[in-house]
Amino acid sequence: QVQLVESGGGLVQPGGSLRLSCAASGSIFSLYVTGWYRRAPGKQRELVASITSGGRSNYADSVKGRFTISRDAAKNTVYLQMNNLKPDDTAVYYCNVNGVLVSGSSFTDVWGQGTQVTVSS
Repeated sequence: QVQLVESGGGLVQPGGSLRLSCAASGSIFSLYVTGWYRRAPGKQRELVASITSGGRSNYADSVKGRFTISRDAAKNTVYLQMNNLKPDDTAVYYCNVNGVLVSGSSFTDVWGQGTQVTVSS
């Protein structure tokens, strides 16, 4: 019922920047907790960053100071600004959202299809 469209992934050089977008569609009243996860080959899924409806954000230690998560409530869109990218950031990035529909029903752990980020020279 809720669909996420991710964009912004691609191939970048070390030290470069990339901005990921996750747009939620459907009869959404509001988003509560949203976040970005990533999974690299041979690695477990990792929480990269999350943000609450109140704007409080949390980051994995590996990306703190380099990544910034933000949200545009009017557009039901969450962003991940990634600066000073490293080869270890190479992974498939997934958006995860939780919120409430116009009907009043809640939804949890809705995942995007993933977008590939490759950091290589």
